[in-house]
Amino acid sequence: MPIIRLEEFLRASPLFSSEMSVNLSAPAPPLRLKRVDCEDPHNTHALKCKRRKLSQPPSPGLAPCLRPQTHSTEHTGQEKLCVSSIGPYILLEATEGTQTYRAVHRITEQEHTCKVFSMRKYHELIAPYTRLLPHDNICKISEVIMGEQNVYIFFERNYGDMHSYVRTCKRLQEDEAVRLFRQMASAVMHCHENGVVLRDLKLRKFVFTDAQRTKLVLQNLEDSCLLNGDDDSLTDKHGCPAYVGPEILNSRHSYSGKAADIWSLGVVLYTMLVGRYPFQDVEPAALFSKIRRGAFTIPETLSPRAKSLVCCMLRKLPVERLEAPDILLHPWLHCSTNAFVSQHPNSRHSTDQVVPDFEKSDEGDSY
Repeated sequence: MPIIRLEEFLRASPLFSSEMSVNLSAPAPPLRLKRVDCEDPHNTHALKCKRRKLSQPPSPGLAPCLRPQTHSTEHTGQEKLCVSSIGPYILLEATEGTQTYRAVHRITEQEHTCKVFSMRKYHELIAPYTRLLPHDNICKISEVIMGEQNVYIFFERNYGDMHSYVRTCKRLQEDEAVRLFRQMASAVMHCHENGVVLRDLKLRKFVFTDAQRTKLVLQNLEDSCLLNGDDDSLTDKHGCPAYVGPEILNSRHSYSGKAADIWSLGVVLYTMLVGRYPFQDVEPAALFSKIRRGAFTIPETLSPRAKSLVCCMLRKLPVERLEAPDILLHPWLHCSTNAFVSQHPNSRHSTDQVVPDFEKSDEGDSY
């Protein structure tokens, strides 16, 4: 789901805007860059091809932005395959939007993910990556190649994101959720300790780095905000509707960026364990009303410690939420497997316990 400007929705329009606004004030440290002049001038459409806009069938009970995405099998011309050569890499089809591609290294034949940034926005968007020290659960830049007009940033290959995984599993058993959520919380703590507020934290931001789906990294930091000093006050209202905190909807002034991240992380954990968002509605206005009230239900099938951690993050008042280091100390994250209450074997297939099939990609479509 894309970044939206919530303040525009609340002021005037019933539609969401997908414009991105990144507030990065700290200069990025220098990187070891490789410049190439091999952008094919005769292949100008390769990196600009757009996927066909797909129709979406109605899905009762879900907000328009959460309805399932259909897949078309018809491809013609440029929609079928886009190939471009950048340095030692071959760029294949777009994987997200129109600026993220699957890439293969010619020599090693290893697969990578390539993000393409305009030269004008490169330093601004790359700043969060260079602010952070290396961490096991935050994506690492493999290589940066400077073209004539664009910058190509290569990351290690991923094996799918958490949103798709939860959707496939319906919901996760607590022992698996503990192993994966611990990695998520560790990544968020590392960002906060280094002055990075994520702002658009959600399941889709976490991707697997192994085929066994045991190792997670936080990717896509371009929406983050860099802090100057200890003050984490933010005024701009960005976020994904299902994950946005009540203070962002209610406040006309500043709010704590870190506390807003913790709320989003609480939505992440709830969705992993329950299989649906804690707040959702067909109409955006009704969804925001539920978030403002901050009332949600937790199934009795969850263990008491899991319920405790969810409630400690989804507190309506930001000052009452746990901070990232405290989350990692919570007893639920240190439980043994046999400490969890067994869930009803058939409950995971209940029709009201399904995570929505679809989050809008960052392509600029309105909801």
